[in-house]
Amino acid sequence: MATGLADTYALSESDTVLHVVPMYHISSWFIPYAATLFGSKQVFPGPHPTPKRILEIILDEGVTVSDGVPTVWLDVLNHARSLNVKGFGRLQRLIVGGSAVPEALIRSYRELGVEIIHAWGMTETYDSAIATYIKSYLRGSSEDEVRLRKKQGLPFPCIEVDLIDETGRRLPWDGKAVGELIIRGAWVIDSYYGKPAYDRENFVDDWFRTGDVVTIDPEGYVEIVDRLKDLIRSGGEWISSVELENAIMGHPAVREATVVGVKHPRWGERPVALVALKEGQTLSKQELVDYLSRKFPKFWIPDEFIFVESIPKTSVGKFDKKHIRKMFENLFSGRDTGQP
Repeated sequence: MATGLADTYALSESDTVLHVVPMYHISSWFIPYAATLFGSKQVFPGPHPTPKRILEIILDEGVTVSDGVPTVWLDVLNHARSLNVKGFGRLQRLIVGGSAVPEALIRSYRELGVEIIHAWGMTETYDSAIATYIKSYLRGSSEDEVRLRKKQGLPFPCIEVDLIDETGRRLPWDGKAVGELIIRGAWVIDSYYGKPAYDRENFVDDWFRTGDVVTIDPEGYVEIVDRLKDLIRSGGEWISSVELENAIMGHPAVREATVVGVKHPRWGERPVALVALKEGQTLSKQELVDYLSRKFPKFWIPDEFIFVESIPKTSVGKFDKKHIRKMFENLFSGRDTGQP
C-alpha cells in the first residue's frame, strides 16, 4: 500500500510497470503485488533482458515506471546513446537501489526527462523502507534536487530511522555525524528464525541494526556512506568505497567502476579500483589519481586502478565485491609497504 503514496513510488492504475529486477529476487515479493493492487499494466521482460531489449520494451509498451540496480540503467543509457536516442518515450521514473546511484547517472536521466527515485531496503525490511522524494519547500534548482536525489532519502510512512555509534549512543542528524543506521516500523523484522525477538546482537531495544553506515541530515534525508563490511580500514582511518566509486564514475571516460579494500601488510587494507571505460575512451592511472586528488585526501586515493572490459557482477547486477576481493587478496603480498 505504501508504494501507491505520492511521496514514495506513486504507483497507480495509469502506470505501465516494467519489472527488470529478477522475479527470484525482490520482485517476487514486492512491486508486482503493488502493481496488481493498484491495477497497473505490467510487463515482464523474460529471464535475460539485455539493454537493447529493455529499451525496446520501454518504447514499444509505453512503460512509465521501472526498477533495477544502477548498473542495469547505466547499460541501458549507454545503449540509448549509441543509437542516438533522445528520449525514453513515456518513461517518467526509475526506482533504483541495491547500491548507491552515481550522480552522473541521475543527471543523465534527468536531462532526458526521467527522474531516478533512489531507494533503500533489505530483506529484513521487506525491501523498500526509504526513498528519495523532494520536499515541496526544497524544490528549486536542478543542482539542489540532484544533490538530494544522491541520498537514499526519507523513511516511508510507518517507518522510523535513527543512527548510532559503536557503543549504541544516538548521533545527531546534522548530515556530518557518521553511524550505523537503525530502523523500526510496520514491515521491519523483530527477530531472525531461531532467535528470540529483539536479540541484542541484531537489535538496539526494538530497533533493527542494518549494518549500513550513514549520515542523516536535519531534514531527515538518509545517505549511505557504505556497508560496514565494505568500508576500507587503512592505517586506522576509514575510507568509503561508495564515495570513491561515485567519484570515479563521474569521470566522462568511465563507464563503470568499483572499489574494494585489499589486505595490505602495513596499512591493514588499501583501496583498489576496477575501472571499465566507455567505448573508444582512454584513461591512465595518473589521470585518475589527479582527478580524484581534487576531491579526496591522499590516503583515500586507490593504490591500484585495474582497467577491465567489464566488472564481475552478482546474478542481480550488483558489483560482486566478495569475488573481487578474493581475486586480488594477494595483490600487495611482497610489495614495498611505504607510505600510500
